[in-house]
Amino acid sequence: MMKFNILTLEQRDLLLNYLGDYKFNSYEYSFLTLFLWRDYCQVEWSLYKNALIIKKTVDQKGSYFMQPLGVSEELLPELVEELNAVRKQDPSFKFLFGDVEEPFLLQLKNLCGHKIEFREDQNNFDYIYDTQKLIDLSGNKLHRKKNLYNQFVNKYNYEIRDIHDQKTHGDCLALAEQWVQSQKTKHKEIIFELEGIKRVFQNLDKLNVLGMAVYVEDKIAGFTFGEKVNAQMAIIQVEKADLKYKGIYAFLNKAFAENYLYDTLNINREEDLGLSGLRKAKMAYEPIKFVKKYLVDIAE
Repeated sequence: MMKFNILTLEQRDLLLNYLGDYKFNSYEYSFLTLFLWRDYCQVEWSLYKNALIIKKTVDQKGSYFMQPLGVSEELLPELVEELNAVRKQDPSFKFLFGDVEEPFLLQLKNLCGHKIEFREDQNNFDYIYDTQKLIDLSGNKLHRKKNLYNQFVNKYNYEIRDIHDQKTHGDCLALAEQWVQSQKTKHKEIIFELEGIKRVFQNLDKLNVLGMAVYVEDKIAGFTFGEKVNAQMAIIQVEKADLKYKGIYAFLNKAFAENYLYDTLNINREEDLGLSGLRKAKMAYEPIKFVKKYLVDIAE
């Protein structure tokens, strides 16, 4: 039976070796994502005949395997059988696979035929944006965002600092903690996210992180970080800000794209989790498409 181990920084090179030039459209498979959400998603890994298996356990969905990495078409039938055997021994599994994009779903359909059962994981669809559009904020639909950005620029004496500057670390973490405290309902996710943010800042020099903090009169107003996974796509993992600064989120979004992500085609701003407020905020930036993800089961 496969033995699973908790994901640590030591597996970064291993995962990057399997990912190669990032072929996924969703943000789920990047090492930074998995490392940030390791504890909340209980991210574990194992190797099976040189295929890398990543297992997650999330409250509503239970345990599931992500798309195996480095698996040949010849090995896939055997691996699916092996993973099904693991699943049978663990009652926490509700689905065999999760975070499945359409190419792997098609592979499984071809392999398993009528045995496959799947459904769209709609609250988990990623929002994809045109990078240049986020920089320009052009067009009627983005007019309000451009106004908010201009309000921030015109009202405040601000400065952008890179998060790799040691002086910003403590400020960013203090703001992240302050942001959590300001939430009326402290959901489990935001507590685990805070711990993940701390872990990322402790290892900035070892991770592929791009990020900036914004200061107003030498006091931190907001920060954001993400990564470029290939020449086509960047992912924004975290944005935190003090809402007393009018337009701060609009400024963070445009300035980060403009200064750090300008040489990518698209920006992935992750999912909305089915939260209406988050959905409204993400739709306001005019996504150009959504990345569908699926939950998959294979009957005996």
